Amino acid sequence: ATELEYESVLCVKPDVNVYRIPPRTSNRGYRASDWKLDHPDWTGRLRVTSKGKTAYIKLEDKVSGELFAQAPIDQYPGIAVETVADSSRYFVIRIQDGTGRSAFIGIGFTDRGDAFDFNVSLQDHFKWVKQETEISKESQEADTRPKLDLGFKEGQTIKLNIGNMTSKKGGAAKPRVAGSGGLSLLPPPPGGKIAVPPIPPPSSTAIANHVTPPPVQKSSNASSADILLDLDAPAAASKAPVSATTDLWGDFSTASSAVPNQAPQQSNWVQF
Repeated sequence: ATELEYESVLCVKPDVNVYRIPPRTSNRGYRASDWKLDHPDWTGRLRVTSKGKTAYIKLEDKVSGELFAQAPIDQYPGIAVETVADSSRYFVIRIQDGTGRSAFIGIGFTDRGDAFDFNVSLQDHFKWVKQETEISKESQEADTRPKLDLGFKEGQTIKLNIGNMTSKKGGAAKPRVAGSGGLSLLPPPPGGKIAVPPIPPPSSTAIANHVTPPPVQKSSNASSADILLDLDAPAAASKAPVSATTDLWGDFSTASSAVPNQAPQQSNWVQF
């Protein structure tokens, strides 16, 4: 599986200085001021690569790309890469060859931004390694746990209550009718009747203008033929001259005749 893994490049810096450092005599850490910073022992290119969970710091020639030394890193921060106590541009790395021999050397960058990029590339790689380790651990624990059975048992049912879908009788809910003005009006109930507005009673003026003729006295011994003839009595009575006692509009005629030097005018009133 290791042979099938691909090597990816995390960071490339064209200028790096390599120093031989004296052995550490105390636990206070390394100090770059103890090195000969003006006379580096080697200058070249630095490349940070990763293959699987392991990162590699490779020191290569600027022109030919020949490998000068490399330092495999299993964790960061750790013994493979350490910072110095008096500067952020210098580091101590542990280089190894194929035979198992190792040595500690110092590296330094002229630009502080290059040192920052080198540090961040290692931090991001091992942060990803930590996340991958946690995910694989959780997956292994999930495989060992008893699986939860969420299936329905034999004869088990489930009831869903979804509102505003159907009425109590199973019919679809009736939509509301939208009236003018954006108001929602309910439809009339089934079987309802529209109320007819009442007819207003006749006014007193219409009653006063309507004159009912006096009833005609009939004898008790009148025959049925006479009763039928009485239906034509109003028409006959209209042709006969009306007496002064039954003329309701006589006072108006008397008043008009009393006015002197006035030509008689045809009356528009209908005499009953």
